[in-house]
Amino acid sequence: MVTIRSKYEGNLRCNAAHGPSDETLATDAPKDNEGLGASFSPTDLVATALQTCALTTMAIIAKRAGLVIDLTGMDATIEKHMASEPRRISALPMTIRMVAGLDAEARALLEDAALNCPVAKSIHGAIEATIEFVYPD
Repeated sequence: MVTIRSKYEGNLRCNAAHGPSDETLATDAPKDNEGLGASFSPTDLVATALQTCALTTMAIIAKRAGLVIDLTGMDATIEKHMASEPRRISALPMTIRMVAGLDAEARALLEDAALNCPVAKSIHGAIEATIEFVYPD
């Protein structure tokens, strides 16, 4: 179990503290929803969670499988699309740019890891979450 404490600071801004580490982050309502857009919005954090979970899970699976390739430098871009009625996340298309030198078996293993990371498995089916994998070789 992990405890996260959040406090509403006013002006549509919250601060959250991660219990185990005491690291903090701020959220702000987006400009298109009466906020300043000065930080991540709560829905931005959903997109960020999916993106970082996919990358992290791939690294964990690579380590467990004994892959001798360094995944450092692998990166991802995600877009958050919002629907208006009701206001919600409608799509999270992501592109992951992989490192060079992965054979077909490693590619399949890592792609499966990303597609089945804990956040991906927690995303509601009404959200279209897709991943495109781009290989430099």
